[in-house]
Amino acid sequence: MIFKRRSKPPLRERLQSAVWPRGGWGRGLRYVWARMTRLPDPPHRIARGIWAGIFVSFTPLFGAHLGLGALLAWAMRGNVIAALLATLVGNPLTFPFIAVGSIQLGHLLLGNAMDAPPTSDVLIVFARAGAEFWTNVWAIFTPEPTRWERLESFYHGYFLPYMLGGLGPGVVFATAGYLASLPMIRAYREMRDRRRRDRAARRAAPGKRHSP
Repeated sequence: MIFKRRSKPPLRERLQSAVWPRGGWGRGLRYVWARMTRLPDPPHRIARGIWAGIFVSFTPLFGAHLGLGALLAWAMRGNVIAALLATLVGNPLTFPFIAVGSIQLGHLLLGNAMDAPPTSDVLIVFARAGAEFWTNVWAIFTPEPTRWERLESFYHGYFLPYMLGGLGPGVVFATAGYLASLPMIRAYREMRDRRRRDRAARRAAPGKRHSP
């Protein structure tokens, strides 16, 4: 490909860019907001999409957030692109804190006495569980034995508490995102339309005649 890098960046650089993108998160957030405000849809549909994207970011279904956000936005008659952009609320910086808080709240709701795992271990635990899940699925079609015991422990210790504990905060933060974004998008659209009308009026105004 013409614009493809000739050599892959080192692993350390790729991991660093995943946690802290080139240009910083502030630049990325400004870009996402600019894209949302320019979507060709009414503000309330964009805000619904934002609600859907933020909500699914509080679920433990890693790898499926984009699809779930798009499906939920479609069911809510919201903007699907806004939902996809809003799933960026869940990112390598926020996921550990979302996960730990959700797991701790989930165990509290289930009546389990279990300390919250360290933030640095949560994503590792889920990554290992995902790898083990697909290993067992592959073993079904091979002579290798399947081992579901550790996944059962993961389900009761991490996945189920995360799913239950993430529902409440997901609704709260998604609703806050909806209530904050709706008036902001409306105000931005009104300001943009006013500027367009002013520019059109200046172009339509007759030019000043210079006396000889």
